[in-house]
Amino acid sequence: MRHMQQLPIWRDANLLLLEVEKAVRHFPRYHKYSLGTDLRQQAMGICRLIIRAYNSDNNQQSQIKRLGLAVDDIKVQIQLAKELEAFRHFREFQQIVELAVSVGRQSGGWRRHLEGRNSQNRSAPRHNGRTESLCAGDTTPRGGV
Repeated sequence: MRHMQQLPIWRDANLLLLEVEKAVRHFPRYHKYSLGTDLRQQAMGICRLIIRAYNSDNNQQSQIKRLGLAVDDIKVQIQLAKELEAFRHFREFQQIVELAVSVGRQSGGWRRHLEGRNSQNRSAPRHNGRTESLCAGDTTPRGGV
């Protein structure tokens, strides 16, 4: 876990979880046990998905895709809580939504990084560690006619 503290996405997700916990503590009773519980579970789920994606070898891309969907879900819940006036102050809402947006941007960047790496690995066929020509009959020397 200590090595994950260096990841900005992990730090922001943990801070999101802490700020959600603090905010829900002061929600009105009607929202605390419904909307508040959902927000807390979603924030915890985001942290779990980051851990799974980080530790995953074979399905990291699908875990990151799920992470992006989870961030979108919590954004909807945060917006609903704001519209229901569950937050004490606007700045409380603002801090939480900024953290959610930050985690979403970072997960999108992580996903694009993996997609770029995977597309580079698939772009040219390899044989015994050497890149082969895409045209088998190509005998034209490289660099000129």
